Amino acid sequence: MAVFFCMREGKYFVSVAGNIGSGKSSLTGIISEEFGWKPYFEKVDSNPYLKDFYADMARWSFNLQVYFLSHRFSIHRKILKSRTSVIQDRSIYEDVEIFAENLYRMGRMKKRDYDNYRKLFTEMTSFLKPPDLLIYLRAGLPKLMKQIQLRGRDFEKSIERDYIKRLNNSYDDWVRRYSSGRKLIIETDKLDFVNSRKDLNKIIDLMSKNLPSK
Repeated sequence: MAVFFCMREGKYFVSVAGNIGSGKSSLTGIISEEFGWKPYFEKVDSNPYLKDFYADMARWSFNLQVYFLSHRFSIHRKILKSRTSVIQDRSIYEDVEIFAENLYRMGRMKKRDYDNYRKLFTEMTSFLKPPDLLIYLRAGLPKLMKQIQLRGRDFEKSIERDYIKRLNNSYDDWVRRYSSGRKLIIETDKLDFVNSRKDLNKIIDLMSKNLPSK
């Protein structure tokens, strides 16, 4: 238990990154319960734009991205003020590096809106300290599509396979370039950290080894 105990000492800020269906929310909840860390989950059910976005991406892309940016900026600030360790479901950096960029490249966000969004993102994030550790849950397209279908969210039924593939490629590229802090890449295709304690322990061990000393 010694290797796990060190994760309870000091204040940590860990952010879990990954594509739609990669298991970010599940891992966030599990680690939160395991170590008593405060979880911050991505807003989905209460998001006023998500359903409209999946029905018409070109019309609602800018609205959705600004909503996410505002929400995650607020959460990031709360995390930095927190006196306890925190684990976050999706980082603010993924909004511009993955989702907004893909929407622009796919012609579903106008250049004017994309440029405006990037400027807003740059100004907002200049005030923020990055996470102590960024965990990237990497999963292949077949697993992502399967998990998206299994969770059965109505608004996700229309997600295009090509859209998820594009996001995956962007994630791999972004994580390679990420230099704001420590990062940990976890290959999840052969892991089941929700149902296998052995697999969960592998992730916990990797987290413990990659977190900075406090």
